[in-house]
Amino acid sequence: MGLQEEVKKRKTFAIISHPDAGKTTMTEKLLLFGKLIRSAGTVKGKKSGKFATSDWMEIEKQRGISVTSSVMNFDYKGHKVNILDTPGHEDFSEDTYRTLTAVDSVVMIIDATKGIEAQTIKLFKVCKMRGIPIFTFINKLDREAREPLELLDQIEDVLNIETYPMNWPVGMGKRFLGTLDRYHDQFIRYNGNEEETYIPMADMEKEEDIYNHPTYQETVEELELLDEAGDQFSIDRVWDGEQTPVFFGSALAPFGVQTFFDTFIDMAPAPRPRRTEEEVISPDYPDFSGFIFKIQANMNPQHRDRIAFLRVCSGRFERGMNVTLARTGKNIRLGQTQQFVASSRDTVQEAFAGDIIGVYDPGSYRIGDTLIEGKKPFEYDELPQFPPEMFQRVTAKNVMKAKQFRKGIEQLVQEGAIQLFRGYPTDSMIIGAVGQLQYEVFQYRMQNEYNVEVMLESIGDRIPRWLNKEQVDPKLFDERNLLVKDREGEFLVLFKNDFALRWFTDKHPEIDLIDLYEVNQYDQKT
Repeated sequence: MGLQEEVKKRKTFAIISHPDAGKTTMTEKLLLFGKLIRSAGTVKGKKSGKFATSDWMEIEKQRGISVTSSVMNFDYKGHKVNILDTPGHEDFSEDTYRTLTAVDSVVMIIDATKGIEAQTIKLFKVCKMRGIPIFTFINKLDREAREPLELLDQIEDVLNIETYPMNWPVGMGKRFLGTLDRYHDQFIRYNGNEEETYIPMADMEKEEDIYNHPTYQETVEELELLDEAGDQFSIDRVWDGEQTPVFFGSALAPFGVQTFFDTFIDMAPAPRPRRTEEEVISPDYPDFSGFIFKIQANMNPQHRDRIAFLRVCSGRFERGMNVTLARTGKNIRLGQTQQFVASSRDTVQEAFAGDIIGVYDPGSYRIGDTLIEGKKPFEYDELPQFPPEMFQRVTAKNVMKAKQFRKGIEQLVQEGAIQLFRGYPTDSMIIGAVGQLQYEVFQYRMQNEYNVEVMLESIGDRIPRWLNKEQVDPKLFDERNLLVKDREGEFLVLFKNDFALRWFTDKHPEIDLIDLYEVNQYDQKT
């Protein structure tokens, strides 16, 4: 099979949601379709002893939440599917942000009873910023929930994106009868179990118990109004991230998941060209290339391994091939390569654009690194760095374990699990995170993977702003406006609060203060 045909078969996407909206449950159902598992676990498995396949870290099983991105690969109806199951917990948005750079589309799950929640907005903004096509699944229709029109209005108002409902619920909760499938012109009957009945709309009059039901008749009228007043469906607008197809159903029941996934697989884009510093590389470009978007240490604690997750962007990957690490020019042989179902790993012999593979990391890689085959050197656009919101000083409880302490911090920083800063001129270690849970996972992993107890001293929520090197005068800064260096040796200030930031800006208008989040948005637009 040719390169173009292989690329067309790939569907690589992430699932995003607010915690408890049903993301991991949905992932499990898709793995069932891919015949990777026989029965679905749930994230609440910590009580039953039955754990979700996509949650592999021990702390995830204890807490019943997903705290690190998982990758799952399977075949489905002639397609090669790559799912990235991102952390739903609000404290783990930075790992999610980076994961979103490796996908071609996103499935956004919304709880029909709660509507759009804070984490959904955060993740959606990153997708919108990057122009990623978004498919929406409104979940938990088997419970009493908000009215469908209210949910669509909320998506349009809060997220500023056009909606097009692919189906429409007939009732909800105990009154839930099924959905009117607009895309396939059929009614899908909810039977209260995993069986679904598909009835062409032309034959609905024969189904008298449904057809004559007041809820069904009301829904048909509602849908007629929607057909007249609603937006027209446009796959081009979907691919441009301007319109989101909306599906209603229940991942837990399950109901509507099969129809959703079949339609999604038909509509979702195949791998697209990727930007480098100087040009755009097509997925059917003959030479292999890819970039590293995640590094995970100790997926197998017995072997203390480090795996770099690589998104293939062009050409054909073959196990054992020699590639160049673009940042250093170093030649590397990719002999130990794997594909994943969460913590289960299989050796992969070949891969194409859109595939996610794991390559053994001897300590050479960084997040954002480009690997290339051939003589033409290039690097893919730098991955966005998102500024932390919380900062704590960190020290080892036992000074005799300084070596393990340094190694643990170095590896977890390389993974992107935390960000490391050094006080200036004190050289104290400060770690930044986007939420408190990241610190708990950091402490847990330092203790369990590196045998080091760490002490954390909060310096509170801070507002980070980067500086130009020529504008740095240490005398201008103190504990309130803390001067530190990041991992790359760049200077930044950790302002104590908005007042301190405004006061400093007013007093020193000649100093440029750089907000990384604004830089990320600008970079995506240009």
